[in-house]
Amino acid sequence: MAAFGLISIVVLVLFSGESDANPAAPPQNQLDATKKKPLQTFRPYNIAHRGSNGEIPEETTQAYLRAIEEGADFIETDILATKDGHLICFHDVFLDATTDVANRTEFADRKRTYEVERQIGTGWFVVDFTLRELKSLRVKQRYSFRDQQYNGKYQIITFDEYILIALYANRVVGIYPELKNPIFINQHVKWSDGKKFEDKFVETLLKYGYKGEYMSEHWLKQPLFIQSFAPSSLIYMSHMTNSPKILLIDDTTVRTQDTNQSYYEITSDGYLAFIRKYVVGIGPWKDTIVPPINNYLGPPTDLVARAHSLNLQVHPYTFRNENLFLHFNFHQDPYLEYEYWIGEIGVDGLFTDFTGSLHRFQEWTTIA
Repeated sequence: MAAFGLISIVVLVLFSGESDANPAAPPQNQLDATKKKPLQTFRPYNIAHRGSNGEIPEETTQAYLRAIEEGADFIETDILATKDGHLICFHDVFLDATTDVANRTEFADRKRTYEVERQIGTGWFVVDFTLRELKSLRVKQRYSFRDQQYNGKYQIITFDEYILIALYANRVVGIYPELKNPIFINQHVKWSDGKKFEDKFVETLLKYGYKGEYMSEHWLKQPLFIQSFAPSSLIYMSHMTNSPKILLIDDTTVRTQDTNQSYYEITSDGYLAFIRKYVVGIGPWKDTIVPPINNYLGPPTDLVARAHSLNLQVHPYTFRNENLFLHFNFHQDPYLEYEYWIGEIGVDGLFTDFTGSLHRFQEWTTIA
């Protein structure tokens, strides 16, 4: 079948129209993982960063369908909350960069100035819009040098809708949601039951049956990694679910939004030994592992080796095909970059904007 195949028909029927309601959990007999091709676990995970967003606007149904079609092991997303408490898939707390909100005159008075992670920003913020209002917006490609033909065609989707895309896939596809900006969200969004953003996040996962330790029988049926840059949120959620968690790591000079620690401290032996009680791995920015010098690769740090010595996985971000993002060592060839990170650095998963490229590389070079 052309385009996105059978899965697209199922999902597009589910999500057609402009409803602001979250879909109910599908009947279990339609989702029997034992009848699907299992998740591959013999090579590094292909993590579709915001879907196949190198081709299609990020975090949309269509970007995730394309990523599944192209061979993603996991589809990755960022979770935020709306003014009325719905969880959505969207990367930025502000809407300006990837939606048409600036052109929508009915929302002109919603422009605000907020502090987010110790920086002041002005724009249109998700926390000032209801789900119905956000569903009326249309998304666009983040980068001007990528394909613009899909701009204005697709909607923001909910956490529930994203989960159903994975569950309705014709093979086992994992999900990899990030609890995004929890300090900011908990400041601006209040739920009537008094619960926190983290509570709502985990409740949604449990509602759809996501549970179980890494590589357990249940996890293999519904694979999940929970990720966040906020270590205190991961620790809090560890008391609610035993699903595997990944601590994201920024540049070592950046400070965490919740504990005000530098990521230099976060990557120390002492801290890694502490946080391993709550997480199964780390997700560092690539340049934190191998700091560049004048756009050439510098000497690799020992972060991967130290993490592996503690039985922590390492899933670096973000791999992109365009020359703008490739260090000179790779001679404008993204396959050389994959070869370096998988073969020499030895990572356990890769966040990529181009799922198809990573999948083809692994198919060509991996023997099961």
